[in-house]
Amino acid sequence: MAGSTLLCAAAAALLLLLAAAGGAIPPPEEAARMARFVLHNCDWGALATLSAQEGLRGRPFANIFSLSDGPPGPFSGSGVPYLYLTDMEISVQDLEINSNASLTVSLAQTPYCKRHRYDPQNPLCAHIIFCGSIVKVNDSEAGLAKKALFSRHPEMESWPKDHNWFFAKFNITNIWVLDYFGGLKIVTPEEYYSVKP
Repeated sequence: MAGSTLLCAAAAALLLLLAAAGGAIPPPEEAARMARFVLHNCDWGALATLSAQEGLRGRPFANIFSLSDGPPGPFSGSGVPYLYLTDMEISVQDLEINSNASLTVSLAQTPYCKRHRYDPQNPLCAHIIFCGSIVKVNDSEAGLAKKALFSRHPEMESWPKDHNWFFAKFNITNIWVLDYFGGLKIVTPEEYYSVKP
């Protein structure tokens, strides 16, 4: 009797641990799913560019950007981080010179880490680092990007038209996952896109 009570308590604790903002968090051995899960449950990320600005030229420069890989809800994400950008933005000016960038997203922005009292730097508060480049989306992909972004960030629709906003995506070439103790895990883009969050 005591054994089954202990087993039930352990199972309940595990279910609590697996509960996250958008559903059950993937287990640590499924790094590709974790990367998809974290991106899909994040509304913004830190984008790092190489600065083209006077006095900072060639130095790393990180900035916050709203993003989306699809409308909220389980299994509705494409895995592609879409952004809504303007050439007036300082980081976009950097990208015009060098389109290479890195993007970091973390479950620290969801209720998950607060609920479990995980500091944002704790590996259990999973974060993903993407490397790649930013590219404007073509006309055939613009509708998908618009739906992904405006469903999560409705304010974007009312942003000033004279800022010449455009849809862009983060073209992923490398992925690092930190979601457990023992260091970073490397996930290939092929592995990443072949799973659902």
